[in-house]
Amino acid sequence: MRVKDVMTTKVVSVLPRASVAEALDLMVRSQVSGLPVIDKTASLVGIVSEGDFLRRSELGTVGPKLHWLKDLFLPGHAAKAYARTHGRYVDEIMSRDVATIGEDLRLEEAVALMEQRHVKRLPVLAGERVVGIITRADFVRELTEFVRQSYDEPLTSDSEIKKRIRAELHNQQWAPAASIDIRVKDGVVNLHGVLTDERERDAIRVIAENVIGVREVHDHITWVEGYSGMTLTSPEDREKGYTV
Repeated sequence: MRVKDVMTTKVVSVLPRASVAEALDLMVRSQVSGLPVIDKTASLVGIVSEGDFLRRSELGTVGPKLHWLKDLFLPGHAAKAYARTHGRYVDEIMSRDVATIGEDLRLEEAVALMEQRHVKRLPVLAGERVVGIITRADFVRELTEFVRQSYDEPLTSDSEIKKRIRAELHNQQWAPAASIDIRVKDGVVNLHGVLTDERERDAIRVIAENVIGVREVHDHITWVEGYSGMTLTSPEDREKGYTV
């Protein structure tokens, strides 16, 4: 899936010389947390977001003044900080180093860039032109559609469910596939067997839960400590009072 398949195409943007008040009104009215800043030539020059308004003189959230030595030797830093916390226009407070992404790139590349740059949104470019914006909310909306679709799938037979769980276990190098027994009845999966690493338990359960047609998953897998041979029943079985 590509960025253009998920992005929001109706981009709410703001001009560089719009006032801070105008930008805030636009964000609240449009229910967005960030605005691309686009000049009259349709070029992207920056982005302004909620984070740019966290430290403002009006809110009393401006940080403590720099030590006089830093003021003396780092005057540019102090001046830049002052402009951002007291600026009256968007181009005085916006972030100019904007992370962008092309419309034809894969979604995984968008996610990687968001994580790398610690941002919640990416303006989407076709050449030099802004054609959309992709945000975390777009990913959530798309994921919702996929999750909803799984409930609309036709019923899967018990044998097919078992086959799919078994196949995914074998696909995962960490999974102790040979030591897991899978029993399925009317879409209810019961997992039995042995594992030596307790961290594998939740992942094995997730594999079963993600197979279409599964209604419930019950964990009866026993954990065995590799050195002492001590055994422990699953949390579900312990809750029911079952012991090894």
